[in-house]
Amino acid sequence: MKFKDLKAIFVLTLLFLLKGTTSVMAADTIIYVSPTSPESISKAIRQAREFRRVHVGAQEYLQLNNKSAYPKSTIVLSPGTYRLYEPICLRPEDSNLEIRGTGNVVISGGIKITNWKKSGKLWVADVPDFNGRPFDFRQLWINGHKAIRARSVSDFEKMPRIVNYDRHNRILWVPTSAVSAYKLNKRSSPYLEMILHEMWCVSVLRVSSITVYGDSTAIRFQNPEARIQFEHPWPSPMYQSKHDSPFFFTNSLALLDKPGEWYHDIRSGKLYYMPEKGENMRDADVEAPALETLVDVSGTSDRKVDNVTFSSVRFSYTSWMRPSFQGHVPLQAGMYLTEAYRLKPKIERPNNHKLDNQGWLGRAVAAVEVHDADGINFEGCRFEHLGGSGLDYVIGCNGGTTRNCTFRDIAMNGYVSGSFSTDGLETHLPYFPVDQREVCRNQQVVNNLFTDVSDEDWGCVGIAAGYVSDINIAHNTIHHVSYTGISLGWGWNRDSTCMKNNRVYANLVYDYARHVYDCAGIYTLGNQPGTMISENVIRDIAHPSYVHDPDHWFYLYTDEGSSHITLKDNWTPTDKYLKNATGPDDKWIDNGPQVPEVIKNRAGCSLSR
Repeated sequence: MKFKDLKAIFVLTLLFLLKGTTSVMAADTIIYVSPTSPESISKAIRQAREFRRVHVGAQEYLQLNNKSAYPKSTIVLSPGTYRLYEPICLRPEDSNLEIRGTGNVVISGGIKITNWKKSGKLWVADVPDFNGRPFDFRQLWINGHKAIRARSVSDFEKMPRIVNYDRHNRILWVPTSAVSAYKLNKRSSPYLEMILHEMWCVSVLRVSSITVYGDSTAIRFQNPEARIQFEHPWPSPMYQSKHDSPFFFTNSLALLDKPGEWYHDIRSGKLYYMPEKGENMRDADVEAPALETLVDVSGTSDRKVDNVTFSSVRFSYTSWMRPSFQGHVPLQAGMYLTEAYRLKPKIERPNNHKLDNQGWLGRAVAAVEVHDADGINFEGCRFEHLGGSGLDYVIGCNGGTTRNCTFRDIAMNGYVSGSFSTDGLETHLPYFPVDQREVCRNQQVVNNLFTDVSDEDWGCVGIAAGYVSDINIAHNTIHHVSYTGISLGWGWNRDSTCMKNNRVYANLVYDYARHVYDCAGIYTLGNQPGTMISENVIRDIAHPSYVHDPDHWFYLYTDEGSSHITLKDNWTPTDKYLKNATGPDDKWIDNGPQVPEVIKNRAGCSLSR
């Protein structure tokens, strides 16, 4: 098989013959690829697939029952940027595969923006079509640094506060000065968005109307987020309190007034940017993300993808566009509400406190997503410049190691694993699927660096593990995050679920909660028999002035239903911990500043030392 756009493909084949027969037992291939076309990696994957089929035999290939007889293929990527027009897809037929980078290898969902022209203080460029159609984006990177989508505040400490919150009429009242400062109206700002701070989350609300009434202005929003925002009770904006919720506006040319800010006019296709001092836009590398997902690994519960490794690859330049079309009203950890409302009267729940709300959830996309696949590994990779989450083991995954990787400059969660209540399951109900193959288990998250994660959705976390079992989160360093460092568990109840035997060991978490509180360095939910949280170091929480309750932060936080969890020998400067509506048999042993120095010194990853 010959592919013209695969430069210098070499296939090395080792054939092993069964003793006493002439049947082929295994055949290994190595394919060398260079970034000469958007299809080069996908074509190499298909070539490896076809090579296996020939050497394994038709019957074994179709059944995929004998994985030991399924040959290994290695795709070696030469340095360069591999620009995609669709995600790379790996299926069960691609099992026993390694994709290995050499040098600086970037798998990119970005489109270069060129031909900038100066216009007063701004530079302007035409956004090219993508795949024959105009496209929009929520992020922009210039010379490897994320530019700021034009907004009404440059210093978050100076955000204005809401005045009132009218649930019945679905109106949010703000000071008129917050609108008049930029002469905001629907004519000048047709796609204006409000980012609203709500306890442990932020909502992205698309503005439908702005009506001034003296010193106060009524803001109304598009649906579905208007319905969800004003019907859901938790998290709630604070108003007429000591700490009213702050907010800011974004996505309007009227707001573009500071160096480093940009605005994309989707009607004209023009991109506007105010450069930083010394920036020359004529030769700048400007990347706009066109894809939401770069790699999709998908099998089925009966036919898994098995044993795939990515090594030394950088995954960059993705977006997540749902907030532009439907807004974004999260419940927690970036999991967004699709329906939610208050219950009257409350629901009585045996062994749990009364339930006052209902909610159903969706999940943001990730640059790399894994579904129904076993042993999917990432070694020495980088996940950076991403508009959704980084890496997500979504459902049905057994095993898989993420080691020596860097997660940086990510809008949402860094690493995600397990269910966070499937689409049809009300989120306060326990998750215990009949088919236990749905449960993500035995993942290894070891020696990774997470920094500048959750930099847009402030309610996201460094590592988010939901309904998982036997996960090992060890020796990671997590810092410069907006909310919690590590979140483990889900469900807000103490009932039996699929969670068990999880381990959070020797991680270093600091400079967390940079924007929202009701948080911790390590946070848990739900019944998790056999779970051990030990020898972690948590310190140096951030202290933004605008949080909903300046005292409501913690180093360790066992939240609703947390049960059968042992927390031992975790170093924290003080014993500022919270045990909120927990279940039975949690054990707290020797946590605090007295933990031995040797434990303190070995926490974190080697990448940060």
